[in-house]
Amino acid sequence: MATNTAENTTLRLKAVLDVLSEAVQSSEKLNAGDVLGAAIAKVPLNEQESELLSGGIPRGHKTLTTATAKLVKAGWLVKGRPGWSITEDGQRATVAFADPAAFAAALDAGTPVPAGTELPAAPAAKAAPKAAPKAAAKAAPKRKKAEAAPAAEAAPAAPVAETQDSSAEAVDQPDAVAVVGDFNTLLGAPENWSPEFDEVQMKLDSADQLWKLEADIPAGFYNFKIALNRSWAENFGAFGLFDGPNHELHHDGGRLVIHYNHRTRDIVLA
Repeated sequence: MATNTAENTTLRLKAVLDVLSEAVQSSEKLNAGDVLGAAIAKVPLNEQESELLSGGIPRGHKTLTTATAKLVKAGWLVKGRPGWSITEDGQRATVAFADPAAFAAALDAGTPVPAGTELPAAPAAKAAPKAAPKAAAKAAPKRKKAEAAPAAEAAPAAPVAETQDSSAEAVDQPDAVAVVGDFNTLLGAPENWSPEFDEVQMKLDSADQLWKLEADIPAGFYNFKIALNRSWAENFGAFGLFDGPNHELHHDGGRLVIHYNHRTRDIVLA
């Protein structure tokens, strides 16, 4: 691990790309919290970085979250509606700038990935297990048949894709979802940080089961949380944590769309 926060953060940014690239190879789905957690596991926080800020989040964690904007600017990371994803250029960057020093220099200088850089090679397939002894091999069909019998009597299982798509439909939605923060008066609410007002309530899109709020607000730095059913009894902050630290929003001004997924507690800004 490096000796200071700036160096550690750069190493963690490289780890973010490495984690996302490995997830592409393994077809594993990771949310932003998983990615940041894995990056910090690879480059642990030092004593200073572990200090908790007023929102209850470690200093180094917040620094890393903010610094991921560099990966977006480089064209290596996309923070979209489904979550975070690595671009093909980002995958190639893990190959072209595999050395931490080269990665840090390229990120700071805005160096493009060299033309012709190949995508990371897929991990080698694991060797097939050795054949079981004959006695075990004879017993195997009986066990398989016994396990399969109940499934044959049950209704056919839905395809995996259908199961995943229907999960959002099956979630028990709250009666109301509010975006509660320090910009609520800009939305027309009588005061900020009050979840009971109509002006801060989101609307549920029945098609994709996402709660949405659209507004036009000035440029600035804002904080907010998600509060359910017009009270603070159940609220979610950064990384979907119950009663967690505030979401932070650096807005350039103009149209802002906030999406909230109650199944995953994820927030997407558009």
